[in-house]
Amino acid sequence: MKKILSLVLVSALGGALTLGAYKIFVEPKSEFVLTTPAANPAFLPTSNVNNLAYEAPDFTVAAENAVNAVVHVKNVSISSGQLSLQDLFSGRTTPRAQMGTGSGVIINSDGYIITNNHVINNSDELSVTLNNNRTYKAEIVGSDPKTDIALLKIDADEDLPFVTFADSDQAKIGEWVLAVGNPFNLTSTVTAGIISAKARDLSGTSSQSFIQTDAAVNPGNSGGALVNTRGELIGINTAISSQTGSYIGYSFAVPSNIARRVIEDIMEFGNVQNGILGISGGSLNSEVSEKLGVNDTEGIYVDSVVEESGAEKAGIKKGDIIKEIDNVKVSKFADLTGHIGAKRVGDVVNLKISRDGSLKTLRVTLTRNETLTLPLVGRVKNAKHEDLKRFKASNGIKIIELDEKYADYWKKNGVKEGTIITSINDTKINSVDDAQEAIKNKSAYEPLRIELINANGEKERYNFR
Repeated sequence: MKKILSLVLVSALGGALTLGAYKIFVEPKSEFVLTTPAANPAFLPTSNVNNLAYEAPDFTVAAENAVNAVVHVKNVSISSGQLSLQDLFSGRTTPRAQMGTGSGVIINSDGYIITNNHVINNSDELSVTLNNNRTYKAEIVGSDPKTDIALLKIDADEDLPFVTFADSDQAKIGEWVLAVGNPFNLTSTVTAGIISAKARDLSGTSSQSFIQTDAAVNPGNSGGALVNTRGELIGINTAISSQTGSYIGYSFAVPSNIARRVIEDIMEFGNVQNGILGISGGSLNSEVSEKLGVNDTEGIYVDSVVEESGAEKAGIKKGDIIKEIDNVKVSKFADLTGHIGAKRVGDVVNLKISRDGSLKTLRVTLTRNETLTLPLVGRVKNAKHEDLKRFKASNGIKIIELDEKYADYWKKNGVKEGTIITSINDTKINSVDDAQEAIKNKSAYEPLRIELINANGEKERYNFR
C-alpha cells in the first residue's frame, strides 16, 4: 500500500514539474495589460477611385484659332488741352496727338470686330492691325457704354479669320480658358487660366455680370478674346482688379451672350434695346432675411414692381422671392441681370418664385426700359396720355425724380416731380428714346437747352452751359 501511494506521489510530482517546465520554457509569454474602453475611431470617407495619370489640356488648336482672329487696336486722339510752356519753348503750336492701344476680336469674315467701348472712346482715328501685320483703318459702327462693348468695321481685301460665339451661360466654374490680346503692346499674347467665378458685379449697383478668371490680363488686353479649349468666344476681356495697374490674379470679361446681344442690336437697330423685368429689390442672406422676416436665404427679394412692366403684367408682387430664371439658379442680383442682359425687348423668360412658402413659375415678357437719367434734371420716363392732358401738352416726357444736387434749384423755379419736358436742344421729345438721342447728338461745347411745362402749366426754357 505504501508503495502504491509513493508511486502516485512521484507521478503527480513529475507531472507538475513537466507542466511547470512547459509553462516556463515552451509556452509563449503573454502580458496582461489594463486598458480602459475607448471611443470608436471616427470614420473618414476615402475615395476608392484608382489614381489615373493626369493628362494636361491641349490649348494649341484653340490658341492658334484665337490668335489669328484677335487684332491690335490703336486709338489716336488729338488733345484739346492748352499748350504748356514746354510746348511753346519747343516750338509746338498745335495740339498734341495721344495714342491708346487695346485689342479686338474679329467675329465674321466681312471685317466686323468687337472690342471695349473704353478702347475706342474719344478717338479721332482708329486703326486695326491683324496677326499677319496688315493694318486697316476702322470705323465705329456703334457702342454701348453701359456694357462697355463697341462694334468696329474694317474693309479688308480678303476673307478674315474669325471666332464663333459660345453660350456663356454653359461655361462652368473651374473650366479652362485662354485670354488672347496685346498687353503692353506685346502682340498676339496667349495666357491660360480657369473660370474663377461667374456673375461678378464690380460696381456694387447690380448692373454688371462679369466672368472672373485667373488668366493673366494686363493693360492692352482690353477688348481681347476669352475663349474655351475649343477656341470659342465666351467673353470679352474688359477689366482687372489691381492696386498697381497690372495683373495681380483677377481679371474680368463681359460674357459672350451679353456682348453678342449688344452687337446684334447695334447692327439691327443702330442702338441697344435693353429689355427689363420691371422689378427692384436685392439679394437675400441670413441678415437680410431676418430683417424682412422671410425664411429663404437665397434669391432676389422683390421690393417693388414697375407699373405696366412685364413683371406687373405677369403677376409678380412685392414680397415675392425669385429663385430661378429659365431653370438657372438665382443666388444674387448679378445672376439675374446677367441673364436678362443677354435678352432683348419682347423675349420671354420663365421665373420660378417663392410666395408664402410655395413655388410657382411665371412667364414674363421683357419690356423696354422707359426711364432715363437726364443730366442736371434727374430720372424721366415716358408720359401717359393723361399726364399730357393734365398739362395740356401734345408731347413730352415726365420727370419722376429730381437730381439731388439740383433739386432745390428746380423747386425754387416751380419744377417738381410730374413736370413735363417737351423739348431738348430744340428737338421735340416724345419718348425717352428721343431724349437719349438728343443728348447723344449734343456736342461737348453746346449748352443744354430744356423746354418744359411746370406745375403751374407754364412753359419755360432753361439754358445750361
